[in-house]
Amino acid sequence: MSSRIKEMVRVATARLGGEPSPRAGPSQPGRAESSRTARLGGGGASLRRQPQPQAPTVRTIYCNDREANAPVAYKGNSVSTTKYSVLTFLPKGLFEQFRRVANLYFLMISILSTTPISPVHPVTNVVPLSLVLLVSLIKEAFEDWKRFQNDMSINNAHVDVLQGQKWESSPWKRLQVGDIVRIKQDSYFPADLLFLSSTNADGVCYIETANLDGETNLKIRKALEKTWDYVLPEKASEFKGEIQCEQPNNSLYTFTGNLIVDKQTIPISPNQILLRGCSLRNTEYIVAVVIFTGHETKVMMNSMNVPSKRSTLEKKLDKLILALFATLFTMCVIGAIGSGVFINEKYFYLGLRGRVEDQFNPKNRLVVTILTMFTLITLYSTIIPISLYVSIEMIKFIQCAQFINNDLNMYHAESNTPALARTSNLNEELGQVEYIFSDKTGTLTRNLMEFFKCSIGGEIYGTGITEIEKGGAERAGVRIDDDEDKRSATAVHEKGFNFDDTRIMRGAWRNEPNPEACMEFFRCLAICHTVLPEGEETPEKITYQAASPDEAALVAAAKNFGFFFYRRTPTTVMVRESHVDRMGSMQDVAYEILNVLEFNSTRKRQSVVCRFPNGKLVLYCKGADNVIYERLADGNYDIKKTSREHLEQFGSAGLRTLCLAYRDLSMDQYKSWNEKFVQAKSSLRDRDKKLDEVAELIEKDLILIGCTAIEDKLQEGVPACIETLSAAGIKIWVLTGDKMETAINIAYG
Repeated sequence: MSSRIKEMVRVATARLGGEPSPRAGPSQPGRAESSRTARLGGGGASLRRQPQPQAPTVRTIYCNDREANAPVAYKGNSVSTTKYSVLTFLPKGLFEQFRRVANLYFLMISILSTTPISPVHPVTNVVPLSLVLLVSLIKEAFEDWKRFQNDMSINNAHVDVLQGQKWESSPWKRLQVGDIVRIKQDSYFPADLLFLSSTNADGVCYIETANLDGETNLKIRKALEKTWDYVLPEKASEFKGEIQCEQPNNSLYTFTGNLIVDKQTIPISPNQILLRGCSLRNTEYIVAVVIFTGHETKVMMNSMNVPSKRSTLEKKLDKLILALFATLFTMCVIGAIGSGVFINEKYFYLGLRGRVEDQFNPKNRLVVTILTMFTLITLYSTIIPISLYVSIEMIKFIQCAQFINNDLNMYHAESNTPALARTSNLNEELGQVEYIFSDKTGTLTRNLMEFFKCSIGGEIYGTGITEIEKGGAERAGVRIDDDEDKRSATAVHEKGFNFDDTRIMRGAWRNEPNPEACMEFFRCLAICHTVLPEGEETPEKITYQAASPDEAALVAAAKNFGFFFYRRTPTTVMVRESHVDRMGSMQDVAYEILNVLEFNSTRKRQSVVCRFPNGKLVLYCKGADNVIYERLADGNYDIKKTSREHLEQFGSAGLRTLCLAYRDLSMDQYKSWNEKFVQAKSSLRDRDKKLDEVAELIEKDLILIGCTAIEDKLQEGVPACIETLSAAGIKIWVLTGDKMETAINIAYG
C-alpha cells in the first residue's frame, strides 16, 4: 500500500510540473503511454494528442476512487458561516465591543476608579461596564449560535453517494472530491459537480439558480455524450474517469477542464457544471461527480466572512459621545486649573491634608492640577450614560426576535419562509433608502418575452403597438386605439409570439420582394440557438426549454413562420420547413451542427456552424447590433443604414433587439479553423480567451439578414411604484444590457 501511495504522489507531482503522466494501474495497463482521441465540433473531426496540463495549478481528480485522491488531501465538504469559534469568541467579541468609543471611555473610568485618586468606589463603574459587555456578548453569542445551527442543518443534510454498486445515504459533510452522487428532483446540489447522466433523454437536466443570481427561469445543463449511460448504480460503479481542471475560484460562469475517459480527452464547459446552492428541477434524478467541496465551492468562495456591521446610528452615537467627552474634559480642565490656583493652607477646615499625599499640597500646584483633573473626570463620568448602549442593544434584540422574525407581512406562504434577521446591528437602517439600483428584466418587466416585430432585408414587419408606445402617445396627448378585434386573421398570440402582419404570415413571405432573405432569416431563428424541444413533435403541443425566454421566443417565431424546429440530437437539428414551391407542403430537413460558439456577456453574440444536407457549410450568428455591425462584410450600405434606423425605432418602442447574420464557408476554411477551435477547447489555460480569439477568426465578413424585436411587458403597478418612489425623493437607477433607447423608454413607460 505504501508503494502505491508513493507512486500516486510521484504521478501528482509530475502533473503539477506539466508532465503528461496519466494514472496507470493494474486495471489499465499501458494507459500512460497510450494516445488520446478527442472528437469535438460534432463534425466528425478528431484530433489525436497527448493532454498537456498547461498550468502548474491544475487539479487532477480521480472519479469514484477515494484512495487515489487521498494523498492530495482535498478539503472536506463541511462549511461554516459563523462569526466566532469557541477559542476566538472572547478575544474577538471583546475587540468588537471596545471598537465602540463609549466602552473604551467606561473602561478608562473603571481603571481610574480603582486608584486612590477616585472619589467613588470602583464598583459603581466596573459593575455597569461588566453588565454592558455581558449583555452584548450574550446577544452576539445567540446570533452566532443561530448561524451555527443553520450550518449544522446544511452539513447534516443527506445525499445518495455511490458505495460499491448501490446508493447509500450520506451527510453532505462526508462528501469527498471524486465521489459519485445521485441528486433527486427538487434537491439542492451539495457541492460543485460534474454532470454525468440524467433520467431525461439526451443527458439533459434543468436547474434553478435563484440562490446564485436571482434568476427564476430554469437553466439547461447537458452532460457529455460519453457519460450518458452512467445512470444506474451498477453502471456508474464502472466509471473511472479522470478530471483535469482549474483550481477553485470564485467565477460563477466559467469553468475550464478536461475529462479523460476510455483514452479520450473531452473538454468540459460550464454547461456540464452544477454549482452548490442550485437545485434540480423537472428531472427525476441525475448522477454527477464531486469536483469542488466545502469552502472551495464557487458559491462559498464568493461569500465573505461575517462582517462587523455598524449602523449609522451607532456611528452617530460615537460622535455624540466624543462631543460629550470633549465637554466633560473642558469642565475638568477648568476645575483642575481652578483647584491649582485657589488651593491654600488657610482652608485647613476642609480636611484636605488627609487625602492623597501631595494631591492638595499648596506647595506643588502643578501636581494638584493634574491629580484633580483625574479626580474630576471620575466624578463627572455620569455625564455619559452607560445605560444608553444597554437600552439600544436590548431594543435591537427584541425587534429582531419578536417583531421582524414574526412579521406576517414579510412571510412568504408559498415556500413557508418567514423573515430571518441574522444580525440585529442594522435594524435602524431599515427604511432609510436614498438610492435604488434595480435590474430591468424580471424586475421592472415580467421576463415573459414575445416576438413582436422584425426587420428583414430592410423592411419592417409587425403591426402591433407596444405598451411603451402607448405611454409615449398619452404623454404627447395622442390617443391610440389598439383594439384586439382589428387584428388580422393571420395574427397569432401564444407564449413567446405576439405578431400580426399579413405580408409574411402563413407563407405569404414567398410573395415579398426578397423571399430569399426571409428564408435565411427564419432558418437562422430555427437553427442558431441551444433550445431543447419537449413533448409531441407537433406545432400545437411541443414546448421549448431554453436558457433564456428570448431564445424560446425566437424559436417560437420560426415555428409560426413555417420553420418548425422539433428535434435535437447531439449533432443535428431537425427543422420542418414550408419553403417549397407548393403551398401546404412540408419538408423535414436535418442540419448537422458542427460547432456552437456560445453566448456570454463578453461576446454578446452566439454562432453555430452547420452543414446543410447538400454539404453546404454556413455560419449563422445572432447578437447585439454593435457587435454584429463590427463584423459585417463591406458593401450593402443601404440595408445596413436602413436596419440601423429600424433598430433605433424598435428601441424607442421599448423592444429588445438582436441582429441576425450569416456567412457561407468553404470546406478548406472550415477545416483550418476547426483545428484551432479543437485545440482552444481542450486547453486548460485561458480557455475562454483562446476560444474568443478563435471565434474572431470565423465570425467576420458576415452578411446582415435583419433584426428581431421582442417585447417584455412591464410588471403590473411598476409605473405607479416608480412615481411613488420618485415623489418620496428616492433616486432610481436601472441596470440593463439593452439599448439606451430601450432603457430610457422603459423608464418613461
